[in-house]
Amino acid sequence: MHAMLPLLDQLAFPAIRRGQLEALQINLTYRCNQRCLHCHVNAGPTRTEAMTDESLALLHQVIDAHPVHTLDLTGGAPEMHPRFREIVLHARREGLRVIDRCNLTILSEPGYADLAQFLAAQGVEISASLPCYSRDNVDKQRGDGVFDASIKGLQKLNALGYGQPGSGLILNLVYNPQGPSLPPPQAALEADYKRHLAEDFGIVFNHLLTITNQPIARFGSTLVSKGQFNGYMQLLRDSYRPENLEPLMCRSLVSVDWQGYLYDCDFNQMLDLPLELQGQLIGRERPHLRDLLSASLAGNPIVTRDHCYACTAGQGSSCGGSLTS
Repeated sequence: MHAMLPLLDQLAFPAIRRGQLEALQINLTYRCNQRCLHCHVNAGPTRTEAMTDESLALLHQVIDAHPVHTLDLTGGAPEMHPRFREIVLHARREGLRVIDRCNLTILSEPGYADLAQFLAAQGVEISASLPCYSRDNVDKQRGDGVFDASIKGLQKLNALGYGQPGSGLILNLVYNPQGPSLPPPQAALEADYKRHLAEDFGIVFNHLLTITNQPIARFGSTLVSKGQFNGYMQLLRDSYRPENLEPLMCRSLVSVDWQGYLYDCDFNQMLDLPLELQGQLIGRERPHLRDLLSASLAGNPIVTRDHCYACTAGQGSSCGGSLTS
């Protein structure tokens, strides 16, 4: 966690426990061709962290041995990991649903000209970040020229069948607010996105996923520098809805960092709050991928802090979009 951020309270958020493990979310690398203001990973072009061959071998063993059905690949730009395609191929051979958290601009980077074709050929589901259908808003949050490159990427994906009715190639877009506010209602915003992108660029997609910004890392530091951190945290607490606890993604997902260590979610990973594996760690401080070869996580307590209110505020938030209507 960034040193200038206030400490997050570990007592206030309600206690929750895990259900059945269904998905592995793998942070393959912090390297990215972009450097977005809202990024909770602090990813960028100069980051060098990447999952090692040893951890990748364990990942393959876990996929083969564990009854998970989804492999969710994230970063950074996950496609920039040198063994990204090998990971996808292995998971698809095992019948797993594979999600690529794609920033769209990677599709036009040198060396990635055939990436979209590879993703389509493997039936990979794409969740693509597009924080607005307006050029000015996107470039303000993600950098000059990002909007045009993103539109070009979406058009390339559409031409391959992504987002097209009956193609089976899923293309979802991801929305993050630009400032310290909750996302608007997901269904209404999705309708606006579909109308504008279709009319202006001929683009189609399946669903819009709205995600609440976490008050950590780069976004949290920006809030602190603007004197908005405490106000945003109060907004999240005041907007808490208990019905969002049951469908929280941390109940069925494990986040894995580039070294193979386990966390309840990607946000806990960035805060260095490892998953608790009670009574099963001998001589080690934190659980690793190798523990998933034998451990059952059902009923395991989930590590929470005040940032968890971001996932339970308003309509709720997860990597799959809002939790409730």
